[in-house]
Amino acid sequence: MKYCILAAVLAATPVFADPALFTAEDIFSLSYVSDPQVSPEGSFIVYSHHFMDVMEDKRRSNLWRVDSDGKNARPLTTGAVNDRGARISPAGTRVAYLSADEKGTQIFVRWLTDGSTLQLTRLAQSPSNLVWSPDGQWLAFNMGVPGAPLTMGTLPKQPEGANWADPPRVVQRIGFRRDGSGMLPQGFDHVFIVSARGGAPRQLSHGDYPQGGSISWAADSRSLYYVGNRQPDFELDSQNSEIYKIGIAGGDITAVTSKPGPDRAVTVSPDGARLAWLGFEDRRQSHQLTRLYVMDTDGGKPRELLSEFDRGVSSAEWASDGKGIYFSYDDKGLTKLAHVSLRGKLTDISAELGGLSLSRPYTGAQFAVGGRNTYAFTRGTATSPADIASGRGTGKAKRLTDVNANLLPHRQLAAVAEIWLKSSYDEQDIQAWIAKPPGFDTRRKYPLLLEIHGGPHAAYGPHFAAELQLYAAAGYVVLYVNPRGSTSYGEAFANAIHHNYPSEDYDDLMSAVDTVIDKGYIDRDQLYVTGGSGGGVLTAWIVGTTDRFRAAVVVKPVINWISFSLSADLPAFFTQYWFPKMPWEDPMGYWQRSPLSRVGNVTTPTMLMSGEEDWRTPLWESEQFYQALKLRGIDTALVRIPGASHSIAARPSQLIAKVAAILEWFDRHRGTGGSSDKGSRRLPDN
Repeated sequence: MKYCILAAVLAATPVFADPALFTAEDIFSLSYVSDPQVSPEGSFIVYSHHFMDVMEDKRRSNLWRVDSDGKNARPLTTGAVNDRGARISPAGTRVAYLSADEKGTQIFVRWLTDGSTLQLTRLAQSPSNLVWSPDGQWLAFNMGVPGAPLTMGTLPKQPEGANWADPPRVVQRIGFRRDGSGMLPQGFDHVFIVSARGGAPRQLSHGDYPQGGSISWAADSRSLYYVGNRQPDFELDSQNSEIYKIGIAGGDITAVTSKPGPDRAVTVSPDGARLAWLGFEDRRQSHQLTRLYVMDTDGGKPRELLSEFDRGVSSAEWASDGKGIYFSYDDKGLTKLAHVSLRGKLTDISAELGGLSLSRPYTGAQFAVGGRNTYAFTRGTATSPADIASGRGTGKAKRLTDVNANLLPHRQLAAVAEIWLKSSYDEQDIQAWIAKPPGFDTRRKYPLLLEIHGGPHAAYGPHFAAELQLYAAAGYVVLYVNPRGSTSYGEAFANAIHHNYPSEDYDDLMSAVDTVIDKGYIDRDQLYVTGGSGGGVLTAWIVGTTDRFRAAVVVKPVINWISFSLSADLPAFFTQYWFPKMPWEDPMGYWQRSPLSRVGNVTTPTMLMSGEEDWRTPLWESEQFYQALKLRGIDTALVRIPGASHSIAARPSQLIAKVAAILEWFDRHRGTGGSSDKGSRRLPDN
């Protein structure tokens, strides 16, 4: 009888197999959310829900809404398009948004009561930054205004039906191309308005200046504030943007700010009496903390809130009662939401923000504030990309969505643990994280993979990263570090590498490697290193400085600071903020910081990887190191990603290809050839 009861219980009990490892195929099943917007009465939230299109190898997005208590989640739009940038009307009855397909991007308005949808525009250029007027009658936005192509000389008239080559493309601006966009057309971004019921859009701002920053309406809907750079030397002084006020009737423009440096992210208080914005007084440092300013709209002197706060403000929004400002900032690898009163009292609300960087564990998040001081933000963890969380006032937030509920809980994921250590250079406290393979066993010995973030002024943290999860699933202990130069530890820590990069950040990274080795579960002869962008710089610097790593992969690096600073897409910024002099004034200063100066030391098998359409760290940077290694007889390879910009893993298959190539290179050199750990043996400087 007992046997029969037991058999019946077992038969009725579902049997679950152990969760599977996270695999490359799972990349196509990942989802995340972004850009939450809270309704004027605080009752619901609209957001973008991102998903992967496996057939087209693209990221897609639709709009969703959810009540602020987490109920009634449902889509507002569907289909294999990119719907984004949703903004809720002042009455809370309509949503304006951008929808992009193969024909371009247009503005749509959807009525929430019955689902009626109006295509508002048929624009030849792509709009951005939608903002409702307070009376609900207008939508303001930014859009590029093409100029006539430049010519040099006069060509004879082409005979009818002739097949001539395209005419020459003439360039006379410093910024003539941009990563992710390629060659830029002649012209500038400007501010437009269009009736919320449709009709012809009207250009408000004019002139040969970039005027496409944030927009915020005045309370009477008769004027608006926007960000631009109308300085005559805007190309050389690209950071010096200002806030302008422009009337929608006559187009009269008044400069609101005048300090040197950027002023951006302007927002008007709910009663229209004050402005808030972000910026800083420019000191030409490679990293400068972004500050929060307020001033009365009827004039007066700008006032800095949180003047003693040693963290940069990422974004800011007025509380619905106008008595304070919500803002986000990074602190020790975490992105936090906080509130500051107009008297400067700071209250932290949540440290759970994140989840927007799907491939690598960067900080960063988005939030919004609506009626009754209801806030919403993107919430992420080390084991989950962004979901929506919401709260009220300064109270605790509640998670409202779980967009990966049918995937990630059914996968064995790497456990991520925080560590702190002392740098061998000066005993500076350094923060790092260790991602351990699923099924980790302290009695075993594991290979160690050091993965280095870019920037260099950026920060990693305990956030979801598909790349790191795939490395851990392949059996690596993954170490990632915030060496000096990283943000979220104050201005002095970030500027420790000002005009000094790479430098002692190398020592911070090696100290972190030694700390993990000392824990006893790392195979000292199986050390590997990779990193992208600024992390690629440091990876190339590392193999030219030590032979302790068995293999390395240098991803989208700077190899030669002279060629980079004069050919990347932001030459005016790189030459003025990252170096004290121009390349021709101090060529050795640029050379001494170039990884190419140390290529004669390299013995580590080193692969290079870059996007073929990368204009931030152009492909020829990787090619220089690759060719130098080939000429020296060092085992190397060059992986070129077709169609990829600096965002080398933007498409799902590109992310997979990147990780697959890195793991293959390491696997080729695992256990044979390469170098073993020799106690951090440092190679001689050239």
